[in-house]
Formats: sequence, structure tokens, C-alpha cells
Amino acid sequence: VQLQASGGGLVQAGGSLRLSCTLSGPIYTNYVSGWFRQAPGKEREFVSLIRWSSGSTYYRDSVKGRFTISKDNGKKMVVLQMNSLKPEDTAVYFCAAGPAFSVIATDYENWGQGTLVTVSS
Repeated sequence: VQLQASGGGLVQAGGSLRLSCTLSGPIYTNYVSGWFRQAPGKEREFVSLIRWSSGSTYYRDSVKGRFTISKDNGKKMVVLQMNSLKPEDTAVYFCAAGPAFSVIATDYENWGQGTLVTVSS
């Protein structure tokens, strides 16, 4: 499975951005797509995930109520809608896919290239 992420950019605090991740190749039963982010000098951290079969989602606490993850099975696309962005959301965002409903990056087998999100204050 290959992943292609897009949609990053520069936005002012309070603004919105929409990240997309398109998957090529088979999506297996119970496959999960996740978004992670890595700010300069910090470790990669979990943001959100969605299970392809059930649509079950999970978010890190700091983005709950602001970010929404969704999927389009026909387009094999996962979207992360980010609203009410804060400067602390600034990071390179990565999409990932794997079989585990997990917040741990090493549980994901496939990764896309990162897309930079910069939120100015």
C-alpha cells in the first residue's frame, strides 16, 4: 500500500486546513488509517485514526472537537479536517496505514510523505 498526502500550508490561528491521504493498493479487512504529526525537535505523535471497515475513529485529546477524520471508500481517501487551528498544531503531518487500531507509530506498516502545516499566531 502506498500513501500520498496533501493539503498542508500556512494558516492563521483560528483558521482551517484539510489534509487528504490517498491510498493505492488493497485495503485489507480491519485496516486502519492514521494521522501523526512531528513538530521540530519533538517526537512523532498520534493525532487521529479511522478503521476502514467500521468507520470507528479515535483522536488525541488536544484535537478533539477541532479535528475530524473521515474516509471515502470509493476514492480510497482519508481526510483530516482541521478547524480552530492553534500555533501548537504546527508540525509535519504524516498519514499511515496498518492492521492495528493503535496510537503507536511503529504499529503502522505504511507511511506517506509528510505535509507541513504551519499555524501563525
